[in-house]
Order: sequence, then C-alpha cells, then structure tokens
Amino acid sequence: MQTNSRTLAYVSLFAALIAVFGLIPKIDLPLGVPITLQTLGVMLAGCLLGGRRAALAVVLFLVGVALGLPLLSGGRGGLGVFMAPSAGYLLGWAPGAWLCGALMARLPSATPRSGAASAALASLVGGLLLVHATGVVGLVLLAHLGWKQALLGTLVFVPGDLIKCGFTAAVVHTVARGLPDWSLGGRALK
Repeated sequence: MQTNSRTLAYVSLFAALIAVFGLIPKIDLPLGVPITLQTLGVMLAGCLLGGRRAALAVVLFLVGVALGLPLLSGGRGGLGVFMAPSAGYLLGWAPGAWLCGALMARLPSATPRSGAASAALASLVGGLLLVHATGVVGLVLLAHLGWKQALLGTLVFVPGDLIKCGFTAAVVHTVARGLPDWSLGGRALK
C-alpha cells in the first residue's frame, strides 16, 4: 500500500513540475513549435523517478492537457495541441522520459559525479534525441515540411536542450549528494 501511495505522490509531483515549467513564458518560432522549459521536467522525471514512473507522470500531464487544462506554456491545452506542429514533440515526451529512466537505471550512479554524468547521457539520449526524432516526424506529418526542413528546423532547439541536459545533471548531482538513499533512475524508489 505504501509503495502505491508513494508512486502516486511521485508521479503527481513530477506532472505538476512539468506544469509549473509551463508558467515560464514560451518563445514562439515561425516553425510553429515554441521553445519551452517543459522538456526539462521530462528529463528530470526520467533521471530521478525511473522509466515507468516518469512515463506515468508525463502521461498524467498530457491527459490533463487533452482535457483542456491550460498546462502547456502560454496557457495552451485541449485536443487541438495534438494536431499542431508541436504534437510530435509532445507525443515524444512519455517515451523520452521512459528512455531517460531506463538508461539511468543501467548507467553507473554509485557516486554523485557518476550519477550526474549518467544523467547527462540519459537526458541527451531520451530527452533530446528521442523527443527531437518524434518532433521531426510530427513536423513532417502535421506541418507538411520536408524531412530536410524538419531536421534543420529542430536544430534551433538543440542548444537550449543541451543546457537542460546539463541542468538535469546538476540537479541529479545535488540530489545524489543530499539524498544518498535516493536511487537514481528509480532503482530503489519503493
């Protein structure tokens, strides 16, 4: 019983964290996909909660968005956001969070430094590469861009997302130092 209530608390907390990151104003681009801080929440969830819990947190968040709650940056919500050019990115968040967590569970994290390095790699692969891959597919299908245009268009997000990967690593390092019993990637979150 305690495990289920703790899981529910963690999932809810990180869904709320992603929503809070949506309060920071977005930067609109002509591509139709805004620059937001919300992918940082996806990376943090994966690296700190593990794959399953992180994916559940993102799904909970996206269900709220689909129900019309204005949780995306700029106060966006509703089913229409899943038909916009940014839909591919949004739909990549849950698999990206899951992959971040799955990688963190397998990468070294015995020390705060190794945990931070693992978090940087996990967030790079799951939070940046996977999310951008689904985003490019969304741009091709929904914005009717060619593959080359979509790939070039997504490059504008890479510098900011690399900073988010670094910030995720710093947070993981801090958590590993301050809460040594916290098992990164959800290994021992019971």
